[in-house]
Amino acid sequence: MSGGGTEHHRHGAHRLGEPLPAGLRDAGELLDRQELAELQLRRLRQTLRHAYANVEFYRRSFDAAGVRPEDCRALADLARFPFTTKADLRDNYPFGMFAVPMADVRRVHASSGTTGRPTVVGYTENDLSVWADVVARSIRAAGGRPGHKVHIAYGYGLFTGGLGAHYGAERAGCTVIPASGGMTARQVQIIRDFEPEIIMVTPSYMLTLLDEFERQGVDPRSTSLRVGIFGAEPWTEEMRREIEERLDLHAVDIYGLSEVIGPGVSAECVETKDGLHVWEDHFYPEVVDPLSDESLPDGESGELVFTSLTKEAMPVIRYRTRDLTRLLPGTARPAFRRMEKVTGRSDDMIILRGVNVFPTQIEEIVLRTPAVAPHFQLELTRRGRMDHMAVRVECRPDATPEQREAAAAAIAAGVKDGVGVSVAVEIVPPDTLERSVGKLRRVVDARNR
Repeated sequence: MSGGGTEHHRHGAHRLGEPLPAGLRDAGELLDRQELAELQLRRLRQTLRHAYANVEFYRRSFDAAGVRPEDCRALADLARFPFTTKADLRDNYPFGMFAVPMADVRRVHASSGTTGRPTVVGYTENDLSVWADVVARSIRAAGGRPGHKVHIAYGYGLFTGGLGAHYGAERAGCTVIPASGGMTARQVQIIRDFEPEIIMVTPSYMLTLLDEFERQGVDPRSTSLRVGIFGAEPWTEEMRREIEERLDLHAVDIYGLSEVIGPGVSAECVETKDGLHVWEDHFYPEVVDPLSDESLPDGESGELVFTSLTKEAMPVIRYRTRDLTRLLPGTARPAFRRMEKVTGRSDDMIILRGVNVFPTQIEEIVLRTPAVAPHFQLELTRRGRMDHMAVRVECRPDATPEQREAAAAAIAAGVKDGVGVSVAVEIVPPDTLERSVGKLRRVVDARNR
């Protein structure tokens, strides 16, 4: 059994703060701002034509707004085009947003939608190659180099995190350790034995792994890990400082969402760690006022909106992420603007252990469960380093103990199968849950108590 890192590692960790040599940067990273703008406009016009010609939703949407692809003569003209929302993707479930024949689709991923119906995304062979490229670029920006071993603890499957990180790490010339999620003690053992330099995981699960190292009597600072690439959920500068201090590594942020491509839409650079550079040669960012829908200038906070520039299977035009941030000038990669760490969302989404959860998803499950009333409450708590959610549901007055027990099991199974997270379920007597002016308080967040 290996004990972990070496003196060579400890010195190497500090060298990771150096800028990426020009020889390791790809062609997109070497563009200047003017060259990038010209490339963006060319790709944007092509994307608008592709979407209009091949996706009925976009054809109807553009026509209703009185715009055609040829009306986009400058990047600023994009503001004339209508938004795309998660509801639009849901309404066209499963493959109505695809712009190529199914025979040209090489992979399908999905994420939960606001009503429990998945948001489905598709990729052509070229889309998968672009995705690998932008994740590889993100890994290099974080300090990863060819030959490094990458321990991937994101979940594999329809969720884009695991496979997105996997193929990106291989594209970057790294050795992949596809650990996936769960089995915390085994994860720690693999890290000790295989000695990876990089870990890709949610920040909250990284803290759980840290606790497990210490439970096993292992000093986390003695391990081989040099870089942590953390995404799939918001995390704070305070969490970064704790992880870096306890692990003696560089903690770097990565951002993405399946509707745009998956992880790798933007990433922090290890030498600055001052916000995430958006890979603008593939994803055009805007920030809009979430109330007025008006475009906002760089530097002003609002809702982040993305238009894909190179996607073939499922282009997205002005996709509303609901994430709140602002755009700033590039630093370590001057051609690419930065987005600040996401400060919140413009809707009521809960992010639980990296999975998007909406109260309306739980509501659908409750409404189809016998013996319970349509009155429920979600209570968020933190046990150690992990977030947990309890679903408290009022039973009907005539429900028997056996029916209440069956309802709890059905709701827990429905949330696990339909949403993708495990929750505790408590069936409570009628009129138990807190109400305000007759309305139920849907979410109780007790994580910071």
